[in-house]
Amino acid sequence: MKATWFVTGTDTGDGKTAVSCALLCAAARAGLRTAAVKPVAAGCDDKGRNEDALALQACMTEVLDYEQVNPVALAEPIAPHIAADHAGKRLQANRLAGLCRGVMLGGAEFVLVEGAGGWRVPINPRETLADLARELGVGVILVVGMRLGCINHALLTAEAIRRDGLPLAAWVANQCGQRMACHEENLASLQQLLGAPLLGDVPFVPRWQGEDLASYLDIGKLLGR
Repeated sequence: MKATWFVTGTDTGDGKTAVSCALLCAAARAGLRTAAVKPVAAGCDDKGRNEDALALQACMTEVLDYEQVNPVALAEPIAPHIAADHAGKRLQANRLAGLCRGVMLGGAEFVLVEGAGGWRVPINPRETLADLARELGVGVILVVGMRLGCINHALLTAEAIRRDGLPLAAWVANQCGQRMACHEENLASLQQLLGAPLLGDVPFVPRWQGEDLASYLDIGKLLGR
């Protein structure tokens, strides 16, 4: 098996990185060599490194340089296309896809490409991160932040993914904070309406570790096992 998935979310701050780290750890437990790419990250420390990208790097089995994991690191924690403009850089989907393929063609059997924010986050005046996923032609894993409004956000995102010609491979329910009212009822509605396998319901853990969160995921549904 050798496969890549694009990880997107229903919004910024919905736990894409926590879920991605958990997926990497779960895949490693299943005996797979893993890697991840955060092609664009906005918000870096004084060394030009992004917290999310570092977390991914720590959870993968393959040894990659930071620049391979996060090839475009933007200093300001703002919308990527604005941060890139401020930094005098131009983001292009085909260029980002080429950087991702460099990792995809390596030794890892299980590769994640984590987006920034949601599905339609712009990277330039004409393209969004959805165009990157389309360039890669991979299945999409949707992280749903479980809070009021999540059903609408999840269904709109799933509709956009499929309209863009990509399969919604699976989704993960992630609790971003205090457990929402009627959590189980909302989860059941999403299971009925999304039309894709649910890999797991991840609780809110303030100081999470990917290895701990992995136990909440059933990646057998993703791997066809």
